[in-house]
Formats: sequence, structure tokens, C-alpha cells
Amino acid sequence: MTNDETNDKPVAELLQAAARHAVPVVRGTRDEQLGDRTPCAEYDVRALLNHLFQVVINFQALAARRDTDFSAVPDVVGEDGDWRERFEKETAALAEAWAAPGATEGAAGSMGFPALTLARMALGDLTVHAWDLARATGQRFTPDPAAVADVLACFEELAPTARAWGVFADPFELPDPASASDFERLLAVTGRDPRWR
Repeated sequence: MTNDETNDKPVAELLQAAARHAVPVVRGTRDEQLGDRTPCAEYDVRALLNHLFQVVINFQALAARRDTDFSAVPDVVGEDGDWRERFEKETAALAEAWAAPGATEGAAGSMGFPALTLARMALGDLTVHAWDLARATGQRFTPDPAAVADVLACFEELAPTARAWGVFADPFELPDPASASDFERLLAVTGRDPRWR
């Protein structure tokens, strides 16, 4: 399946758009909020930020067909330096990596997923976890509509496997699915309550 079959924009452009929406949320996260809970039960704000770094760094490597280690979560927030500034740089590098010639072709990673599917997984993490972070820190977040549409199609297809692996929780039952937005449906597919506070 080519990117054009699901969306008019290349996935690298969608990653750029998702980053534009995610970066302000990361920049708006205050140090005193790092211990607060998030919609991801296993993560507080600090752990969620570190997971986001893990995602954007490892998926750069996957685009370039380099080895990755998803078992190691870097404590970027605990390191010296400006992690907010670094997040903006790493997300820019993520989009650049997937824009490279051939990055979305063939398979990648130790499990041999289609490379384009992996790029969409990164896009989904960046979009959904930005919402998680915004909700946890009391910020507004409006995702990129094209990114949401692209990820929703991918995640609906991947959901059974993701649940079997424990990556997604059971789907959240929306009270009125017919009137739900694409983003609410995406959150529900991943097991999130769109009204979480």
C-alpha cells in the first residue's frame, strides 16, 4: 500500500505536522508537573516524556535501517540540558529521516514490518501521546486532521495485534460513536477515554 492510497500527504509531512502540534505541549510542560499522572496508567508525566523521546529517537533509526533497542528508555528529562529544546530537534530529525529516499519502502526493524507502517506507528505515538501530555498538564491540544485520519486507518488495522502485545488497552466504548470525531475514535481504539481529566 502506498501512502497515496490513504492520504494525499507523504508520511514525512504528516510527521512534521504532528510535531508542530506536539512541540508546544512539551514546551508548556512545567517542571513541577513531572510527577503528575497521565491517561497512560503506567506513566507519570516524566515517564511519558521519556517514552516520547524513546519513540522519536528509535523511529529515526528504523527509517535509516539501523538497530534499535526499545527495552532501554533514556532519561532525557533527567539529563543536563534543555529537554524541551531537544524534543523539537528530535521530532524535526524524525520527519527528516522518514523523508529520505527509500525510507518508506520495503520492510524495517527486527520484526520485518512494512516501513510505511512503522512510520505511521511513530505518527500515532506522537499524536496520541501529545494528547496524553496535554490532558495531564492542563493544556489545549488540537491534532493535525490529516495525521489523525492516516493514523486511525492504520491503528484500526493494527489494533488486534497491539492488544495481544499489551500495547493497546481494550477499546473504550464511546457513548455516541456516530457523532464521534476521528480523533475521539482514534483515542478509543487505543483504549483511551476522550473525556479523561
